[in-house]
Amino acid sequence: MTRHWGGQWSGDGWTARIWAPDAKDVGLVLGGRHHPMARQGDGFWSVTVPAREGDEYLFRIDGQDIPDPASRLQAGDVHAPSVVTRPSPAPQASWQGRDWAEAVIYELHLGTFTPEGTLAAATEKLAGLAGLGITAIELMPIGQWSGARGWGYDGVLPYALHPAYGSPDDLRRFVDRAHSLGLMVILDLVMNHFGPEGAYLHHAAPAFFDESRHTPWGAAIDFSQDAVREYWIQCAEYWIGEFGLDGLRLDAVHQITGPGADDFMRQFAGRVRAVDPARAIHLIVEDERNEAFLRQNGYDASWNDDFHHAVHCALTGESDSYYASFSHDPVGDLSLALQRGHIEEGQDRPDRDEPRGEPCGHLPPTGFVNSTQTHDQVGNRARGERLLSLADPDGVRVAYALLLTAPYIPMIFMGEERGATTPFLFFADYTGDLAEAVRKGRAAEFAGIASLGDKVPDPLSIDTFQRSKLDWSDSDTARDWLDLTRRALAFRADHVVPLLKSGRSAPAEVARIGAASLTATWHFNVGTLHLGLSLGQAEPDLKPQDEAFSVGRAGHDPFALFVTTRPR
Repeated sequence: MTRHWGGQWSGDGWTARIWAPDAKDVGLVLGGRHHPMARQGDGFWSVTVPAREGDEYLFRIDGQDIPDPASRLQAGDVHAPSVVTRPSPAPQASWQGRDWAEAVIYELHLGTFTPEGTLAAATEKLAGLAGLGITAIELMPIGQWSGARGWGYDGVLPYALHPAYGSPDDLRRFVDRAHSLGLMVILDLVMNHFGPEGAYLHHAAPAFFDESRHTPWGAAIDFSQDAVREYWIQCAEYWIGEFGLDGLRLDAVHQITGPGADDFMRQFAGRVRAVDPARAIHLIVEDERNEAFLRQNGYDASWNDDFHHAVHCALTGESDSYYASFSHDPVGDLSLALQRGHIEEGQDRPDRDEPRGEPCGHLPPTGFVNSTQTHDQVGNRARGERLLSLADPDGVRVAYALLLTAPYIPMIFMGEERGATTPFLFFADYTGDLAEAVRKGRAAEFAGIASLGDKVPDPLSIDTFQRSKLDWSDSDTARDWLDLTRRALAFRADHVVPLLKSGRSAPAEVARIGAASLTATWHFNVGTLHLGLSLGQAEPDLKPQDEAFSVGRAGHDPFALFVTTRPR
């Protein structure tokens, strides 16, 4: 029998459940009164009591009081009591979602997207994004973490909306407004680890973790346990069902490993889509393994960092860290990305000890989410520089236009559509020893880069957070970039999306025609898409075409792109 995590209303009252298979004594403290809980055969404990919406409660496990690991709402921070809530499922309105081929994703961090950093303020910006041709909002994680500010990837209460962003009703209004504008809403969900403060599951259920295996964040989560699988599946069902979200982006699934992991991922996809079978629910993964498995087992697409790395190296010449393998011939690598999706498909590569990936060229173009900037690639730089601060602006424009018009799923990082140069830095809100450990760890990451010296921004400083706020001021640059975004996405909607929906009819053909130029042709059942690209050198062989969309002048400008389509 499936066990429900957290609180659930029934005819006899409110039933609280928690999985604590190794505990000796478990009780519910509701409104200051202790209620002993009964052990079930599968390691869950439960009790049914009279309760009212808004009551505060804790679980008392072997003498220690902890909030509900599946709390939907907290009375304060991650150490505070949890709050009894009533379900409020999303209304079954006319919104049925959108076809995945129509996706143009906009990744945003709620705390820095607007000056206010709230869902209410972000809601006011949605009409402008929809007017550009964006079709999906991807929210960085919103599950509650310790402190007020942070990226969200150190959450410890993944069912509870982080209170700095607003209330659950604010999220409902955000989603309703997005849907009224034709925008999907996708949530970034972290299932591979918990943050370093307030993760009381370690006390409640040590068996939730496998101490024999470790991730970069500590002991691995044990997905062979039915209760563990249910915790994460019910979390996803909650966000999709309660708020009407259109999908999930799953963080770092390459760390969801060990016994039962593959079965869990299959089960997860089926259960999440079953929440509302009549509506399109989309699932994206971040998977460093470059494998086809998940995209052949219920997942729409994977983040394609290979495309980003090739573009970044071609424009900046950087070769540090994970860019090393892509720095030898980035235009050649970009040719592979345009032809096959991934670049690394299991072949030997320079500056890589072990091959990575497997052939994925048979997957549809919609199986790859491409980007030229993301929270990771910008924010994991010591100073959080955006691409416009690192490369020739004309080159960045052409690469951005390529992203929006190529037949892969494009993702824009907030501000990219308006040519933002404000940094996006790493920031957190810890205190005491943990704050000092985070501060020292961040500085040590970049100690080998002599030019930075002691100038790595303090991640605990409020100034670091404030500097990461997006600049919404009007300027000639912003208007120019917004116009480029609007033109490119109009071309995409009119010409590229119909091709994608028709299905691919033959492999792509990509030809390298110079040191920094290439042409590419994709074949679909109703026509072809052809582009020519120069990333830094005016190539005589890149001839002007009867293009439907262009940036720069083919054959004249060092950075140029032309794109055209032809019916079959």
